[in-house]
Amino acid sequence: MEQKNKRQKIRHSFLLVLTALIWGTAFTAQSAGGDAAGPYTFNCVRSLIGALVLLPVIRLSDRLSLTKHRPVSRKDWRTLLAGGTACGVALAAGSNLQQMGLYFGSSAGKAGFLTACYMLIVPVLGLFLHKKCGWNVWAGIAAAVAGLYLLCIKGDFQIAFSDALLLLCAVVFAVHILVIDAFAERVDGVRMSCIQFFICGICSAVPMYLVDIRKTHASDLSSWAEAFALPSAWAAILYAGVLSCGVGYTLQILGQQGINPTIASLLLSLESVFSVLAGWVILGEALRGREILGCVLIFGAVVFAQLSLGERHRVIE
Repeated sequence: MEQKNKRQKIRHSFLLVLTALIWGTAFTAQSAGGDAAGPYTFNCVRSLIGALVLLPVIRLSDRLSLTKHRPVSRKDWRTLLAGGTACGVALAAGSNLQQMGLYFGSSAGKAGFLTACYMLIVPVLGLFLHKKCGWNVWAGIAAAVAGLYLLCIKGDFQIAFSDALLLLCAVVFAVHILVIDAFAERVDGVRMSCIQFFICGICSAVPMYLVDIRKTHASDLSSWAEAFALPSAWAAILYAGVLSCGVGYTLQILGQQGINPTIASLLLSLESVFSVLAGWVILGEALRGREILGCVLIFGAVVFAQLSLGERHRVIE
């Protein structure tokens, strides 16, 4: 029995590492896809694809009786719709800020590390919800601030506009996590994710029409359609939609079964490392020594802040 439990933990840990790999390399796809099709177009289409991918997952889960919180009553459906809508709006705001940060010049690796700061912002926002956090969280925040300084602050002591967008994106994603926490125990997670992707796609369709399409002249619409039809754009969109949204979320759910949540968060934090490696290997991006040190500090802060240092020093209670 002990050997079987050990094998299950190893398998679940592998699924979480694979999830981190998919999410980390998705930053490279976002950078390429946003440039080709436009940032809002990319988010709109990939979100709708992610929702469609989850539909058969929901049906299969119901058939196999894997759903713990399948909605039955009207109250269940109202709670599910409220949670999915709230998550979708937050996801749309966060993902579009992230996409704009990439669009305005941040590298895929830098975007991965800055977005990972949501793990540090969550316990800070949690204080307003009367959630305590341990001293290791505050130590992690201090290290993250130092890392952000090395990573983002240029010679003129200003943060680039693209970096500011990514920091704001991290705050929004922290809100997104707290919204999920408020509904997670009451609804089916896969269904809520599916709804949030539909809402995110609809919300992103508005700026897609106003900004990406720029339907002022017929020639502008034709130019947008041609760029959107490029194979490179669709390759990035399908990767982010099917793998990052659909498969990644499902793997996270499967991987976290039977795994301590602290260990799970540590494994998922490898997303930042994979985003840097993907940017280096695929896009040929390079970071200076100062920026590499900043990345190391941020990654260390993220990991340290997620450690459970005993009952009296839990990260989030």
